Amino acid sequence: MTELTHPLSGDQAEAYDTVTEALRAQGIDLVEGMTTPPREGRARTLAIIGKAGSGKTLLLAQLYRAMEQAGVDIVSADYEGRKRKDRRTLAILAPTNKAASVLRMRGVPATTIHRILYTPVYDPEYEKIAEWLAGNGEKPEIEGLTEIALERARLFYAGNKSIPGALAAAGLRGSDFITGWKRRDEPLDVGMIDEASMLDDKQFEDLQEIFPNLILFGDPAQLAPVNQSGTMVFEKLPAPQVLSLSRIHRQEASNPILDLAHALSDPALGFEEFEREIEAAAARDERVVWAQRVEVDKMARSPVLVWRNATRIRLIHAFRNVYGAPDDALLEGEPLICDGLELPLKHRKKRLDLEARGLIKGAQVIYLGPGRKPGFSRLHVVGAEDPQVSAASIVKIEKPDEEEPFIPFAARMGATFLHGAAVTIHKAQGSQWRDVQVFAPDLYAAARMGRSEAGQPLWKRLAYVAITRAEERLFWVVRNRLAKPTQPLSTEDLVVLKPKLELEGEET
Repeated sequence: MTELTHPLSGDQAEAYDTVTEALRAQGIDLVEGMTTPPREGRARTLAIIGKAGSGKTLLLAQLYRAMEQAGVDIVSADYEGRKRKDRRTLAILAPTNKAASVLRMRGVPATTIHRILYTPVYDPEYEKIAEWLAGNGEKPEIEGLTEIALERARLFYAGNKSIPGALAAAGLRGSDFITGWKRRDEPLDVGMIDEASMLDDKQFEDLQEIFPNLILFGDPAQLAPVNQSGTMVFEKLPAPQVLSLSRIHRQEASNPILDLAHALSDPALGFEEFEREIEAAAARDERVVWAQRVEVDKMARSPVLVWRNATRIRLIHAFRNVYGAPDDALLEGEPLICDGLELPLKHRKKRLDLEARGLIKGAQVIYLGPGRKPGFSRLHVVGAEDPQVSAASIVKIEKPDEEEPFIPFAARMGATFLHGAAVTIHKAQGSQWRDVQVFAPDLYAAARMGRSEAGQPLWKRLAYVAITRAEERLFWVVRNRLAKPTQPLSTEDLVVLKPKLELEGEET
């Protein structure tokens, strides 16, 4: 019988029991700690919803551990072993690399939704090592790899559960053992999806095709995806399939950031009154800062969150100016946001390669310098398990009052990037940073316009999402001013624990 590692509250326990019963009907018994082969034609989707701090992540982690102890295989994005008819599987997914990395830091082996759509194709010789590490085969003898190299791989895998990382620890490069990528051609079993408020209808349909059993975790107070008419996918499910968590659990010594986020649910609260609450919280707790200016040092790793696109472009322009960035080049350490891939359909293999490495729309990236070939950039993909890549890049620098962005350098085609020193609150969903700066004049403008979304004043939904991006400190910036940097941009903070995989190849 599985034992919970943390006691659950009443609403969490009720949700846990409902999921447990649904899984038992599907042949996964968390109480007895055993599984039976999948049953045909009995698919089900459940949603667990609640505001920030209501315990969704804790519940997700408890369910993951219970399923693992019951014998369910956890599907890794980097390698899947030989299929078994009786095998039960679980994949834990998030819409972005950053959101997945937040779960991984809490001990939950998450990957991105996009990444699970594609599986790597391994060289047959090196696949023997992967099967051995995964416990599905004998220790192989590989020409060119010593016993010491294989032991390094074993030790790495024991601590990190990453096949590519283990092979890299043995002295191999990604191009040695991964020969390509293919779209998943077989369905999986159980999928747990964090940050489900970010899913659009198409993504939800794709997930339902892959997973007969889905458990969604989402926050109904966040912003709905663009072009979703203000609705989230879990809001369309029948009431019995939606489990609500109402109690706030993430309140260690009273968390002032969460207190402010939940104060926004008061329908009588106006913008001016809310700002007075922020100022009062800042006076009594250092985790909230009433800021007179934007701290430029923080923008390199934690973007300023804004509502208006014009504000975003203005702040990016100011950021580059204070660091003395030239018009025709990027400085090492500048933040970027992937804006998609500009590749023709015939270059599907290259698209799969880049997307599988984390270069998907919305990915946060740090520029490390030029690549070995013209138009290539060395990049650090924030939150990715193997973050350092080199890829053909098209970098667009937007400027105030100019319709067309300036392009300091570009490959003919490849991954496209916008600057990432400031981002819209919509695009910040799914991410968290230790310190978050919210540009309050933009939210004031939204309040003055009187716009609503899904029956809620837009400024409140924006403020809620922006505030809950902060893990430790919230900076509420009230003036349109920028501080001077205290040190030059650097990449020294981007420590990579696992050996990097090389991506640089022929430009397409």
